[in-house]
Amino acid sequence: MNSFELIYEQVKRIPKGKAATYGQIAALAGNPKWSRVVGYALHVNPEPGVIPCHRVVDRNGRLSPAFAFGGMNVQEELLRREGVEVREGHVDLKLYRWDPSSN
Repeated sequence: MNSFELIYEQVKRIPKGKAATYGQIAALAGNPKWSRVVGYALHVNPEPGVIPCHRVVDRNGRLSPAFAFGGMNVQEELLRREGVEVREGHVDLKLYRWDPSSN
């Protein structure tokens, strides 16, 4: 499996109503230094309806200003539909961070 495939497998695990950071996905995919690679992989997401890249935010909970599928507003709307509160372009990771050990 290549790095993008490893990343996509982890992103698919993020449940509705939760968010994960680029660094968190990088570590789960096998290399904590892959944060930027996660961003590149999500930007070329081959299955937007299957790989929920809108659930990935930066380490401070900030949404991506260059969200691949229409900008920050689209990412915010997708998260809100899943019950994730977004304030001023941020997700409160204390409330919404995905804990992979819980599912």
